[in-house]
Amino acid sequence: MKKYRFLIAALALALLAFLTYFVGRPLVDFMSDPEAFRVWIEEKGVWGVLAFMGMNMVQVMLAIIPGGPFEIGAGLAFGVAKGTLICDLAMTLGSIVTFLFTRRFGLRFVELFVSKEKIESVKFLKSSRKRDGIIFLFFLLPGTPKDLISYLVGMTDMKLSKWIVINLVGRAPAILLSALSGSALGTRRYGIAGILIVLILIFYVIGTLIYRKHNADLPEESA
Repeated sequence: MKKYRFLIAALALALLAFLTYFVGRPLVDFMSDPEAFRVWIEEKGVWGVLAFMGMNMVQVMLAIIPGGPFEIGAGLAFGVAKGTLICDLAMTLGSIVTFLFTRRFGLRFVELFVSKEKIESVKFLKSSRKRDGIIFLFFLLPGTPKDLISYLVGMTDMKLSKWIVINLVGRAPAILLSALSGSALGTRRYGIAGILIVLILIFYVIGTLIYRKHNADLPEESA
C-alpha cells in the first residue's frame, strides 16, 4: 500500500511539473509586460489571484521556475502590501505541502527532486541545537536554497507549526523588497526600481556567502 501511495504522489507531482512548464512559463513571460500582466489579473478577478498563487506554490514545490519573477509580478499586479501577502502565503503553502510529502514518504520522495550529493551537502540540518535558528536566518536572506531546505526539513523533528512561522516571517522581507521593485516598475519609477533591484542583488550575494560559510563551518553533532 505504501508503494502505491508513493507512486501516486510521484505521478501527481509529475503532473504539476507538466503544468508548470506549459502554463507557468508563459505566465512568467507574460509578467515581462507589466501593463498586460496587470490587465490579465484584473480581467480574471479572484481566479487570476488563485492562478497566480497556484503557480507560485508549484514553483516552490518543484523549483522549475525561479521565484523572483512572481514576487516582482505580485507587487506589479496587486500593489506592495497585497502582493507581499499573496506571495508570502502562496510560498508558505507550497513549503507546507513539500514538508508534509517529505514527512510522509521520507528520503525516497526527496531523491525524486534532489541528488544525494546535495542532500549530504546540507550539514546544518544535522545540528539540532542550532538548526532552527539557522534555518530562520537562511529564510530571511535572499540567495539561500530555500526550496532545497524545504525538501529536507520534513525529514527532521521540527514541528509543522514552527515551520509555518519560519516561512511566513522569514520569507516576508525578501518578498517585500521584490514587491516594492515590481510596484515601482508598474508606475514607471525606473530609477527606484533599479536601486531596489541592485539592493536585492547585493543581499543575494550576502545570503549566498553566509549560507556557504555556515554550511561549511558548522560541525556535525554526534548522535
